Amino acid sequence: MFHSYAAIGDSFTEGVGDELPDGSVRGWADFVAIGLAAAAREPIGYANLAIRGRKLGPIIDEQLDPAIALRPELLSFNGGGNDMLRPRMDEQVTASRFRDAIERIRAEGIHVLMLSGANPTDHIPMGKVFDARGARLTAALVDLADRPGVTFVDNFNDVGLRDIRYWSPDKLHLNALGHARVASNVLTGLGVAVPAEWGVEEVAAAPAGPKSRNTAAYYREFVLPWIGRRLTGRSSGDGRAAKRPTLEPVPDAAA
Repeated sequence: MFHSYAAIGDSFTEGVGDELPDGSVRGWADFVAIGLAAAAREPIGYANLAIRGRKLGPIIDEQLDPAIALRPELLSFNGGGNDMLRPRMDEQVTASRFRDAIERIRAEGIHVLMLSGANPTDHIPMGKVFDARGARLTAALVDLADRPGVTFVDNFNDVGLRDIRYWSPDKLHLNALGHARVASNVLTGLGVAVPAEWGVEEVAAAPAGPKSRNTAAYYREFVLPWIGRRLTGRSSGDGRAAKRPTLEPVPDAAA
Protein backbone atom coordinates (compact mmCIF):
# COMPACT_ATOMS: atom_id res chain seq x y z
CA MET A 1 0.00 0.00 0.00
CA PHE A 2 1.48 3.35 -1.06
CA HIS A 3 0.43 6.64 0.53
CA SER A 4 2.53 9.00 -1.60
CA TYR A 5 3.36 8.89 -5.29
CA ALA A 6 5.46 11.07 -7.61
CA ALA A 7 5.79 10.77 -11.39
CA ILE A 8 8.48 12.02 -13.76
CA GLY A 9 8.71 11.81 -17.54
CA ASP A 10 7.50 13.43 -20.76
CA SER A 11 4.12 13.94 -22.45
CA PHE A 12 3.14 10.32 -21.83
CA THR A 13 3.33 10.83 -18.06
CA GLU A 14 2.10 14.44 -18.10
CA GLY A 15 -1.10 13.15 -19.71
CA VAL A 16 -1.10 14.77 -23.16
CA GLY A 17 -4.00 13.44 -25.23
CA ASP A 18 -6.33 13.21 -22.24
CA GLU A 19 -7.43 16.85 -22.26
CA LEU A 20 -10.10 18.07 -19.86
CA PRO A 21 -12.71 20.76 -20.66
CA ASP A 22 -10.65 23.45 -18.88
CA GLY A 23 -7.64 22.75 -21.13
CA SER A 24 -5.61 20.89 -18.51
CA VAL A 25 -4.46 17.31 -19.03
CA ARG A 26 -5.14 14.28 -16.86
CA GLY A 27 -3.49 11.02 -17.98
CA TRP A 28 -2.57 7.61 -16.62
CA ALA A 29 -0.51 8.88 -13.67
CA ASP A 30 -3.51 10.84 -12.39
CA PHE A 31 -5.64 7.72 -12.75
CA VAL A 32 -3.03 5.71 -10.83
CA ALA A 33 -3.07 8.26 -8.00
CA ILE A 34 -6.87 7.98 -7.84
CA GLY A 35 -6.62 4.18 -7.78
CA LEU A 36 -4.03 4.26 -5.00
CA ALA A 37 -6.21 6.60 -2.94
CA ALA A 38 -9.21 4.33 -3.43
CA ALA A 39 -7.18 1.31 -2.31
CA ALA A 40 -5.81 3.15 0.73
CA ARG A 41 -9.31 4.46 1.57
CA GLU A 42 -7.76 7.76 2.55
CA PRO A 43 -6.10 10.73 0.84
CA ILE A 44 -2.61 10.16 -0.56
CA GLY A 45 0.02 12.64 -1.73
CA TYR A 46 0.55 12.88 -5.49
CA ALA A 47 3.05 14.92 -7.53
CA ASN A 48 3.59 14.95 -11.29
CA LEU A 49 6.75 16.66 -12.53
CA ALA A 50 6.57 15.38 -16.12
CA ILE A 51 6.82 17.90 -18.98
CA ARG A 52 5.96 17.18 -22.60
CA GLY A 53 8.73 17.10 -25.21
CA ARG A 54 11.48 16.19 -22.76
CA LYS A 55 14.16 13.73 -23.86
CA LEU A 56 15.61 11.27 -21.35
CA GLY A 57 18.58 13.47 -20.39
CA PRO A 58 16.52 16.49 -19.29
CA ILE A 59 14.03 14.24 -17.49
CA ILE A 60 16.86 12.88 -15.37
CA ASP A 61 18.72 16.18 -15.00
CA GLU A 62 15.69 18.36 -14.24
CA GLN A 63 13.09 16.12 -12.62
CA LEU A 64 14.78 13.26 -10.80
CA ASP A 65 16.35 15.15 -7.87
CA PRO A 66 13.23 17.25 -7.16
CA ALA A 67 11.10 14.09 -7.22
CA ILE A 68 13.43 12.26 -4.84
CA ALA A 69 13.45 15.29 -2.55
CA LEU A 70 9.70 14.89 -2.10
CA ARG A 71 10.42 11.49 -0.47
CA PRO A 72 7.47 9.66 -2.04
CA GLU A 73 6.92 6.00 -1.23
CA LEU A 74 6.43 5.31 -4.96
CA LEU A 75 8.16 7.05 -7.88
CA SER A 76 7.29 6.27 -11.51
CA PHE A 77 9.94 6.73 -14.17
CA ASN A 78 9.50 6.67 -17.93
CA GLY A 79 11.55 8.32 -20.65
CA GLY A 80 13.27 7.81 -23.98
CA GLY A 81 10.22 8.12 -26.22
CA ASN A 82 11.33 11.48 -27.60
CA ASP A 83 14.87 10.15 -28.06
CA MET A 84 13.51 7.31 -30.22
CA LEU A 85 11.79 9.78 -32.54
CA ARG A 86 15.01 11.61 -33.38
CA PRO A 87 16.98 10.77 -36.58
CA ARG A 88 19.80 9.34 -34.49
CA MET A 89 19.70 7.66 -31.11
CA ASP A 90 22.59 6.22 -29.14
CA GLU A 91 20.74 3.23 -27.73
CA GLN A 92 23.56 2.14 -25.45
CA VAL A 93 23.86 5.57 -23.82
CA THR A 94 20.08 5.86 -23.47
CA ALA A 95 19.80 2.45 -21.81
CA SER A 96 22.73 3.22 -19.51
CA ARG A 97 21.24 6.52 -18.34
CA PHE A 98 17.86 4.88 -17.77
CA ARG A 99 19.49 2.10 -15.75
CA ASP A 100 21.47 4.57 -13.63
CA ALA A 101 18.29 6.53 -12.83
CA ILE A 102 16.49 3.40 -11.66
CA GLU A 103 19.40 2.45 -9.40
CA ARG A 104 19.53 5.99 -8.03
CA ILE A 105 15.87 5.83 -7.00
CA ARG A 106 16.34 2.37 -5.45
CA ALA A 107 19.34 3.63 -3.48
CA GLU A 108 17.07 6.22 -1.87
CA GLY A 109 14.78 3.49 -0.55
CA ILE A 110 11.91 4.54 -2.84
CA HIS A 111 9.90 1.89 -4.67
CA VAL A 112 10.38 2.33 -8.42
CA LEU A 113 7.54 2.03 -10.89
CA MET A 114 9.45 1.53 -14.15
CA LEU A 115 7.28 1.52 -17.23
CA SER A 116 7.65 1.54 -20.97
CA GLY A 117 5.51 3.88 -23.00
CA ALA A 118 2.65 2.77 -25.22
CA ASN A 119 3.61 1.82 -28.78
CA PRO A 120 2.24 4.18 -31.49
CA THR A 121 4.24 2.72 -34.37
CA ASP A 122 1.30 1.08 -36.18
CA HIS A 123 -0.01 4.56 -36.93
CA ILE A 124 2.86 7.02 -37.46
CA PRO A 125 5.31 7.58 -40.34
CA MET A 126 8.52 5.49 -40.11
CA GLY A 127 6.77 3.31 -37.56
CA LYS A 128 8.87 0.22 -38.24
CA VAL A 129 12.09 2.09 -37.42
CA PHE A 130 10.75 3.41 -34.13
CA ASP A 131 9.18 0.05 -33.26
CA ALA A 132 12.56 -1.68 -33.58
CA ARG A 133 14.24 0.96 -31.42
CA GLY A 134 11.59 0.67 -28.72
CA ALA A 135 11.76 -3.11 -28.71
CA ARG A 136 15.55 -3.08 -28.32
CA LEU A 137 15.46 -0.48 -25.53
CA THR A 138 12.78 -2.37 -23.62
CA ALA A 139 14.69 -5.64 -23.99
CA ALA A 140 17.91 -3.96 -22.78
CA LEU A 141 16.23 -2.86 -19.55
CA VAL A 142 13.85 -5.69 -18.73
CA ASP A 143 16.32 -7.32 -16.32
CA LEU A 144 15.76 -4.38 -13.97
CA ALA A 145 12.35 -5.86 -13.21
CA ASP A 146 14.10 -8.51 -11.11
CA ARG A 147 15.63 -5.93 -8.77
CA PRO A 148 14.08 -5.63 -5.30
CA GLY A 149 11.95 -2.53 -5.02
CA VAL A 150 11.14 -2.33 -8.75
CA THR A 151 7.80 -2.91 -10.46
CA PHE A 152 8.03 -3.04 -14.27
CA VAL A 153 4.96 -2.43 -16.43
CA ASP A 154 5.53 -3.16 -20.12
CA ASN A 155 3.04 -1.04 -22.04
CA PHE A 156 5.18 -1.10 -25.20
CA ASN A 157 4.38 -4.78 -25.70
CA ASP A 158 0.69 -4.48 -24.78
CA VAL A 159 -0.62 -5.48 -28.22
CA GLY A 160 -4.20 -4.43 -27.48
CA LEU A 161 -3.05 -0.92 -26.62
CA ARG A 162 -1.89 -0.45 -30.21
CA ASP A 163 -5.54 -0.33 -31.37
CA ILE A 164 -6.35 3.07 -32.91
CA ARG A 165 -9.26 3.46 -30.47
CA TYR A 166 -6.74 4.25 -27.73
CA TRP A 167 -4.94 7.05 -29.62
CA SER A 168 -5.59 10.76 -29.99
CA PRO A 169 -5.85 12.42 -33.44
CA ASP A 170 -2.09 13.03 -33.65
CA LYS A 171 -1.60 9.23 -33.32
CA LEU A 172 1.44 9.86 -31.13
CA HIS A 173 -0.31 10.41 -27.78
CA LEU A 174 -2.90 8.25 -26.06
CA ASN A 175 -6.44 9.50 -25.60
CA ALA A 176 -8.45 9.14 -22.38
CA LEU A 177 -9.22 5.47 -23.12
CA GLY A 178 -5.53 4.74 -23.68
CA HIS A 179 -4.44 6.50 -20.50
CA ALA A 180 -7.06 4.57 -18.52
CA ARG A 181 -5.74 1.29 -19.95
CA VAL A 182 -2.15 2.17 -19.00
CA ALA A 183 -3.35 3.05 -15.50
CA SER A 184 -5.07 -0.32 -15.35
CA ASN A 185 -1.82 -2.03 -16.38
CA VAL A 186 0.05 -0.12 -13.67
CA LEU A 187 -2.42 -0.79 -10.86
CA THR A 188 -2.53 -4.48 -11.81
CA GLY A 189 1.27 -4.58 -11.72
CA LEU A 190 1.20 -3.03 -8.25
CA GLY A 191 -1.44 -5.49 -7.05
CA VAL A 192 -4.06 -2.76 -6.63
CA ALA A 193 -7.68 -3.17 -7.74
CA VAL A 194 -8.71 -1.29 -10.88
CA PRO A 195 -11.93 0.69 -10.29
CA ALA A 196 -14.67 -1.04 -12.29
CA GLU A 197 -16.28 2.28 -13.19
CA TRP A 198 -13.35 3.10 -15.48
CA GLY A 199 -14.74 0.56 -17.94
CA VAL A 200 -11.30 -0.67 -19.05
CA GLU A 201 -12.40 -4.28 -19.51
CA GLU A 202 -15.50 -3.28 -21.48
CA VAL A 203 -13.45 -1.15 -23.89
CA ALA A 204 -10.91 -3.94 -24.35
CA ALA A 205 -13.68 -6.42 -25.17
CA ALA A 206 -15.28 -4.16 -27.80
CA PRO A 207 -14.46 -4.61 -31.52
CA ALA A 208 -11.13 -3.21 -32.70
CA GLY A 209 -11.02 0.15 -34.42
CA PRO A 210 -10.53 0.68 -38.18
CA LYS A 211 -7.16 0.43 -39.85
CA SER A 212 -5.26 3.69 -39.45
CA ARG A 213 -4.59 5.80 -42.56
CA ASN A 214 -2.53 8.97 -42.68
CA THR A 215 -4.10 11.57 -44.95
CA ALA A 216 -2.62 14.77 -46.35
CA ALA A 217 -4.56 16.67 -43.67
CA TYR A 218 -2.91 14.56 -40.98
CA TYR A 219 0.56 15.44 -42.29
CA ARG A 220 -0.31 19.16 -42.45
CA GLU A 221 -1.81 19.31 -38.98
CA PHE A 222 0.57 17.09 -37.02
CA VAL A 223 3.67 15.86 -38.88
CA LEU A 224 4.86 19.09 -40.51
CA PRO A 225 4.62 21.18 -37.30
CA TRP A 226 6.56 18.46 -35.48
CA ILE A 227 9.28 18.56 -38.15
CA GLY A 228 9.32 22.35 -37.95
CA ARG A 229 10.00 22.25 -34.21
CA ARG A 230 12.84 19.79 -34.73
CA LEU A 231 14.46 21.96 -37.44
CA THR A 232 14.28 25.08 -35.30
CA GLY A 233 15.32 23.44 -32.04
CA ARG A 234 11.99 24.08 -30.35
CA SER A 235 9.97 21.74 -28.15
CA SER A 236 6.29 21.47 -27.30
CA GLY A 237 7.36 21.76 -23.67
CA ASP A 238 9.28 25.03 -23.99
CA GLY A 239 8.21 27.43 -21.26
CA ARG A 240 6.05 24.87 -19.49
CA ALA A 241 6.26 24.01 -15.81
CA ALA A 242 5.29 20.80 -14.04
CA LYS A 243 1.53 20.59 -13.52
CA ARG A 244 1.81 19.24 -9.97
CA PRO A 245 5.32 19.89 -8.58
CA THR A 246 4.58 19.02 -4.95
CA LEU A 247 2.78 16.21 -3.17
CA GLU A 248 -0.84 17.29 -3.00
CA PRO A 249 -3.69 15.27 -1.51
CA VAL A 250 -5.73 13.01 -3.78
CA PRO A 251 -8.88 12.08 -1.84
CA ASP A 252 -10.39 8.62 -1.97
CA ALA A 253 -13.63 10.31 -3.07
CA ALA A 254 -11.95 11.33 -6.38
CA ALA A 255 -12.31 7.74 -7.58
